[in-house]
Amino acid sequence: MPVITLPDDSQRDYPGPVTAAQIAADIGPGLAKAALAAVVNGAEWDLNRPIEEDARLALITGRDAAALELIRHDCAHILAEAVLELFPETQVTIGPAIENGFYYDFFRETPFSTDDLAVIEQRMHEIVDRDEVIVRGEWTRDEAVSFYKKKNEPFKIELVEAIPHGETVSYYTQGKFIDLCRGPHLASTGRAGHAFKLMKVAGAYWRGDSNRPMLQRIYGTAFANEKDLKAYLTMLEEAEKRDHRKLGRALDLFHLQEEATGSVFWHPRGWTLYREIENYMRRRLAAAGYQEVKTPQLIDRSLWEASGHWEKFGENMFTAASEEDRTLALKPMNCPGHVQIYRQGVTSYRDLPMRMAEFGSCHRNEPSGALHGIMRVRAFTQDDAHIFCTEDQINSESVAFCNLLQEVYADFGFAEVRVKFSDRPEVRAGDDATWDRAEAALAAATEAAGLETELNPGEGAFYGPKLEFVLRDAIGRDWQCGTLQADFVLPDRLDAEYVAEDGSRRRPVMLHRAILGSLERWIGILIEQYAGRMPGWLAPVQLVICPITDRANDYANQIAEQAAAAGLRVQTDLRNEKIGYKIREHSTAKTPFIFALGDREAEAGSVALRQLGSQNQEVLAADEAIERLRLACLPPDLARAPIKS
Repeated sequence: MPVITLPDDSQRDYPGPVTAAQIAADIGPGLAKAALAAVVNGAEWDLNRPIEEDARLALITGRDAAALELIRHDCAHILAEAVLELFPETQVTIGPAIENGFYYDFFRETPFSTDDLAVIEQRMHEIVDRDEVIVRGEWTRDEAVSFYKKKNEPFKIELVEAIPHGETVSYYTQGKFIDLCRGPHLASTGRAGHAFKLMKVAGAYWRGDSNRPMLQRIYGTAFANEKDLKAYLTMLEEAEKRDHRKLGRALDLFHLQEEATGSVFWHPRGWTLYREIENYMRRRLAAAGYQEVKTPQLIDRSLWEASGHWEKFGENMFTAASEEDRTLALKPMNCPGHVQIYRQGVTSYRDLPMRMAEFGSCHRNEPSGALHGIMRVRAFTQDDAHIFCTEDQINSESVAFCNLLQEVYADFGFAEVRVKFSDRPEVRAGDDATWDRAEAALAAATEAAGLETELNPGEGAFYGPKLEFVLRDAIGRDWQCGTLQADFVLPDRLDAEYVAEDGSRRRPVMLHRAILGSLERWIGILIEQYAGRMPGWLAPVQLVICPITDRANDYANQIAEQAAAAGLRVQTDLRNEKIGYKIREHSTAKTPFIFALGDREAEAGSVALRQLGSQNQEVLAADEAIERLRLACLPPDLARAPIKS
């Protein structure tokens, strides 16, 4: 006689096994119609799976976040069913829900084409319209192996044979399609709806192993309704227009080439943007009490082994042999190097907190398939810093960092920031007691900073828990950039200490922190955030001066000198081209301000000012126009600085 406890703690008794669907119907017809799945004792269940013992039950409806993952998981199965109906020689493997959609991996000798995707998608809509009942079943392991051997499905056989003897295997049936799956699923294919679209086909190795067969992965996206699907597809179209790789070429900022895979060739305009960001960050860090350092690129393997990074990241490090028979590694991060600087001399509690910053040039041997423009590279620079402090200082230092991070993001135009709390990973350094201290300390600091967080279980660094700061861009995409990590492990492993007030030797706490993350990736995000049209203070060229006739060339050079003296990044365009052509060209290059100069302006000492995005122009005295632009192009921190008398 199961007793079912509902979220409001009310209880319902049933004389025998009962399903969540029956309970929803007992509560009311509206809930019965809205329910998609259930949570039974904390685990997601199908609506029609019998509950045989006392349980705590919650129902999942379309308003719950979990509903979207269920829809996407169903779409993966519907995709597989459609492929098998259309291409019966295909072998199915696995197909999960993922962020923004789903995929399914297939083995087939003939590659799928774009035309195939359209046909498959149409068949998926037909399967939804059939409203096939989705039924859960169980096999023994041996029954599952036998089933797939009869069907000659070697990929499924491999999956099942990895399951220990004696365990049961759950599967789901919809129409004639049967698939191994832990579930849960919706009650029928019709509940998935029609708000899905197949996006692309790509290659993927079986089990992610390049020595195994190459599969074809069909990606799709799915949402709870057509409105959300349309909004997502519109966002993708906008993202395509903003692609930093295309804009980087078009705006002459940087390029990438095979001979330096994963490294960036910065052109003068791009390097100007890079340096402007770096200079801004230097000013912010100096004002916040950080001291900048520089650590070696090549460090002996022994230090990476002592820190634990060799075991964790060794396969992704670039190494070189030295004459002394030593193995040197290009640093993938800056942390151990900063500890070496900290350890020079005796540190007193009076010296803490010690804030050590570095624009550290790092290298990681990322897989070639993971590289993406300047967003994911092998050679990058981090705006890295480490704060060595006492446990009592964790709160104040964390609050100060979080405030600084939010101010920096606002200066770059990002107002919406979410925070994730990533706790201990399965593979980690340090004992549980140390992790308990670190997690408690970071949680207390988060509370002191007034931050609301969402748990990101198991995603902490191997040496400590971390906060991940996720900003949202102009078209609704999320980017994880900043981090704050509380580390009680590395100071111990690398023998960092300080002299406490009572004369004892103690380990400092090490707060690892970054705001932008990788400067290369940050610039890629900015290019896409602004679609290449940077705010005035970041524009590589802030002002172009365009004479209308050759007679105004001398005046143009004079105005350019004045603008440069005022601190503006200025160019002159003295080509023998029509003024309309020049304005169009520099507008396409996203130059924020243009001065058009003719005989009239030269005689009057004025300029015709045109601002990017505006069809209007304003005639101003040259001095007034330059001062207006100087103020408009000041970096935000300098614009806020008090005026000195």
